[in-house]
Parts: sequence; structure tokens; C-alpha cells
Amino acid sequence: MNSIEEQLWNYIDGTSTPQEQQAINVLIETDEEYRHQYEELLALNAEFASIELEEPPMAFTYRVMEAIRTEEAMVPLKASINKNIIRGLFGVFAFIIASVFIYALFTINWSAGSSHAASFNLPDVKLPVSLPNKNILRSTPVLKAFIFFDVVFGLFFFDAYLRKQRAARQL
Repeated sequence: MNSIEEQLWNYIDGTSTPQEQQAINVLIETDEEYRHQYEELLALNAEFASIELEEPPMAFTYRVMEAIRTEEAMVPLKASINKNIIRGLFGVFAFIIASVFIYALFTINWSAGSSHAASFNLPDVKLPVSLPNKNILRSTPVLKAFIFFDVVFGLFFFDAYLRKQRAARQL
């Protein structure tokens, strides 16, 4: 675009300063080239104003809006899961499992000789008076359930970690 067209478009759009408008107004009245260019641009501007904008079909608009809604609906679910909380829980359970395992290793009677069963003693835990006077940690089903839960929970997190690694490699 040359400077004459730019000036005239600014004049037609009303974006030029009042001094520029007066100068262009004088040029249109006195200069034949400016007047001819001005009339062409006015005609073009009138054609632009008369053109009807085409609208996409309603089905297209509906599909686009549904796609936007589903994207917006997914975002809060992603944002609500804090990975640091998951890592913290994993760390607590890993610490508990490691502590029980280390305690079991240190309390094994290694001098038991040729006995096949290693023996270790769990600490006596004093429970409140309202509960029966039974050591829950010595209860085999409770201990097995606790260890089973920790192992399943650990396997669940390990599986999630491996799936995330595989998905990262595929991208």
C-alpha cells in the first residue's frame, strides 16, 4: 500500500488526527489523483459494508461448543489431583514397610541354630483400658492384612508409575 492509500483509509476510518483530516480534505478538493483514489476507496468500503457474512452451519457450531465444554470439564479433574500428596502417601507407606522390615531383621534370633523357622518378637503395645487386653500386633490376621494392604498399595503406585513412563515414551 502506498502512502496515499494509507492516508485515505485512515481518513475514511476516522483514525487520522484532525490536522491530517483537514490536510487530506484539502488534497481531495484540489488534487485529481487524491479525489479519484478517495472515490474508489469509498466505493470499496461501501461494498465491504454490504457484504453479508456467511455463518457456519448449526451442526458445526454445536460440535465446536461441545468440544470446548468437554475440554473445560476435564481440566478441573486434572487440576484437583495434587501429585505431591500422592508422593507423600507413597513415602509414608514405604517408610512404614521399610521400618517393619528392618525391625523384623534386627529382632530375628540369628543364633537359633538349625531351626527352619526364624523367630522374632514384636514389641508389647499397651492399648487403652476400654479395649480388650490383647496385643493387636501379635494377631496374625491383622498383621497379614496390614502387610497385604501395604503391598497392594505399593504395587498400585508402581503400576501407575510404569504406565506414566510408557505414556511419556509414546508421546
